[in-house]
Parts: sequence; structure tokens; C-alpha cells
Amino acid sequence: MAITKRHSLRIAAVGVVSAASVVLAGTVASAATPATGASVAQATAAKAGITAKPSVTSVKAWQLFRVTGTATGLKAGSKLVLQQKQGAKWVSLPAVTPLGSKGTYSLGVKLGLKGKNELRIVSGSTASPVFHVTVH
Repeated sequence: MAITKRHSLRIAAVGVVSAASVVLAGTVASAATPATGASVAQATAAKAGITAKPSVTSVKAWQLFRVTGTATGLKAGSKLVLQQKQGAKWVSLPAVTPLGSKGTYSLGVKLGLKGKNELRIVSGSTASPVFHVTVH
């Protein structure tokens, strides 16, 4: 088979297109890697959660009780804060504890606001479901 000039140009063009597609595929793959990593980080953050259970549902004013629970998707040592609903706002109380290495926590609490208190545990943008403790 005789190789003509036209045939040589066709082979060269196919080679250039093939090389370009390999380079382009590598660029697309490396550009997609951070997006995939970000998606994994977002999925992990989306799975973050906190549980909270008070040791009692009714106490006398300033009587000590405990709130215990677990947290997933948070680092050990993360600061967990007790919040109380006051009117339409959530107010952080001076009751703070670090998250333990096994993902658990225990927090001693004293409340003075009489009536049914709406409470939750918060770490950053992650919050537990609301729980109630009535103070007499």
C-alpha cells in the first residue's frame, strides 16, 4: 500500500485529535475531582446531627439536672452549647461542654426561668431537636 501525502495528513490529523482528547479528558477529570470531594464533604456535613435528652422533664428553680446525648458528623472537642428559646429568639446559655472522643456529651444545667422551657443543644449550624423542661 502506497502512502500518499493525503493519507499522511489524515493520519497526522487523527493523531492530533487523539492527543487533544486525551489531554482534555485529563483536564476534565482533574477538574471534576475537587467537585466530587466537595460533594463528599457536603454529604458529611449534611449528616451531622445532635441528640439531646434531659434527665428530668420537671425541676424546681435552679435545681441541677443533666442533658446527655450524642453527636455525629462533628469532631471530638467541638463546643456544644445549650440554647433556650426566649420569645422568638434562641439565646445561648452559659452551659457549654466539649464533645467527647466517642461522640457523646453530658451537660449539667440549672434553669431559673419558671414555666415550660424550650431547649436545644447547638454546635455551629447543627442543632438538636427541641426538648422541654418545666421549671416550678
